[in-house]
Amino acid sequence: MPLLCLASPKGGVGKTSLASGLAHALHRTGRPVFAIDCDPQNALRLHLGLPITDPEGYLARLHLRPDWRACLRRTPAGPDLLPYGETDMRGALATSGLIEREPELLAGPVRAMLADPSAIVVVDTPPGASAALQILAPQAALVLAVLLADAASTALLPEIETGRFLGRGTLGTLVGPKLRVVLNQVDRHSRLSVSAAEGVAAHLGARLAGAISREEAVAEALACQRPVGAHAPYSTAARDIEDLAATVLREMPVAAPAPVAPAVTSSLFPWSRP
Repeated sequence: MPLLCLASPKGGVGKTSLASGLAHALHRTGRPVFAIDCDPQNALRLHLGLPITDPEGYLARLHLRPDWRACLRRTPAGPDLLPYGETDMRGALATSGLIEREPELLAGPVRAMLADPSAIVVVDTPPGASAALQILAPQAALVLAVLLADAASTALLPEIETGRFLGRGTLGTLVGPKLRVVLNQVDRHSRLSVSAAEGVAAHLGARLAGAISREEAVAEALACQRPVGAHAPYSTAARDIEDLAATVLREMPVAAPAPVAPAVTSSLFPWSRP
């Protein structure tokens, strides 16, 4: 099943930036790509170019049983997005509880999106253990755990390898074979960052799916509400994400996309391709 979940044992690791970059890079291969924001921060929409003033979404309104298709947004970056929606802490907790009680409210839309065997669904999950991750991870083709390339990453490796960051129970055992790690924000000018990245890479071996360079272009891309691959396609970070997307496609059973007619290059994203 071509379902890709992005997770992290803690926040602040650039998981949402990576989710948007991967969704954009996978979309550029010609495949239908759906992105789902399961993080109450509701930030994935900003990375993909939706207006900051648009508060609508799916999970934030889950108690109203909305039609997920009516909540789907076509983004300027290309992928279709199911935003989380605007909420507060109380609303986020209520949504999490509702998903636990009625998992089909989340699993159903994902299953419908995957009815097209060439489609890829990219899910940005909240940091740490979450109801969304527990529901979707067992069905995912890959789970990418995002870590920073710093000294703290070494301390988090046991959480990753044992699956403890996924929560209690058997989820870690179920997900283990399809769990991969991505090192984010590798600072090539920092000896400590490079050493930490090299140490983690040596320890993980084939379980390391990729490493993404730390660059100002990534922050600039968010400020412009674009994935870095659209904002700065020739940057090292953009190329790193393209390499990661290629790895994802090799490891996930994705059908070849149907032929499409050439699209006119967008003036908003002059470097984008269908």
